[in-house]
Amino acid sequence: MLFKVAAMMMMVNAALPFPSDMYAPAPQPQHMDGMPYNFAYAVKDQYSGNDFSHNEDSDGKNVMGTYSVQLPDGRKQTVNYKADHSQGYLAEVNYLGEAQYPHVYGPAVTFKPQPSYNPQPQPEPAPSYEPQPVEPPQPSYQPQPVHEPEPVIMAMHMPAQMSQSMYQ
Repeated sequence: MLFKVAAMMMMVNAALPFPSDMYAPAPQPQHMDGMPYNFAYAVKDQYSGNDFSHNEDSDGKNVMGTYSVQLPDGRKQTVNYKADHSQGYLAEVNYLGEAQYPHVYGPAVTFKPQPSYNPQPQPEPAPSYEPQPVEPPQPSYQPQPVHEPEPVIMAMHMPAQMSQSMYQ
């Protein structure tokens, strides 16, 4: 009987992992709509030469935006893009201006930072060569008192003195 039950369980177990149609197409992923949002930022720093911006809008399904950057060759690159789940990411790249390459090469242009904070130096106190008394640090906690256990005295019964004749 035990053999029949074990054989039956093995047959059921072997049939379970196989799907009914192994060559069916894979299920398509479910895309949930996102939340609508928008953002924008821009940086234009004359000192370092950084000039870039980005803005983007989304209705939860489609995303549309643009970003631009000032390239080192003097051109401005602008990318307009659109993205969704059906067409993917589509971008249109434009350049404004003509690339400029210098004919004379020299050392790299470096920018030295200008200090914006000039603290006034404070006079230092005259050094003292005499030893200064040092106080030991005080603990910031109150230690708990230590209690020693009281000694335990055990009464022992000793045999009474025996006469000398017993050991002879």
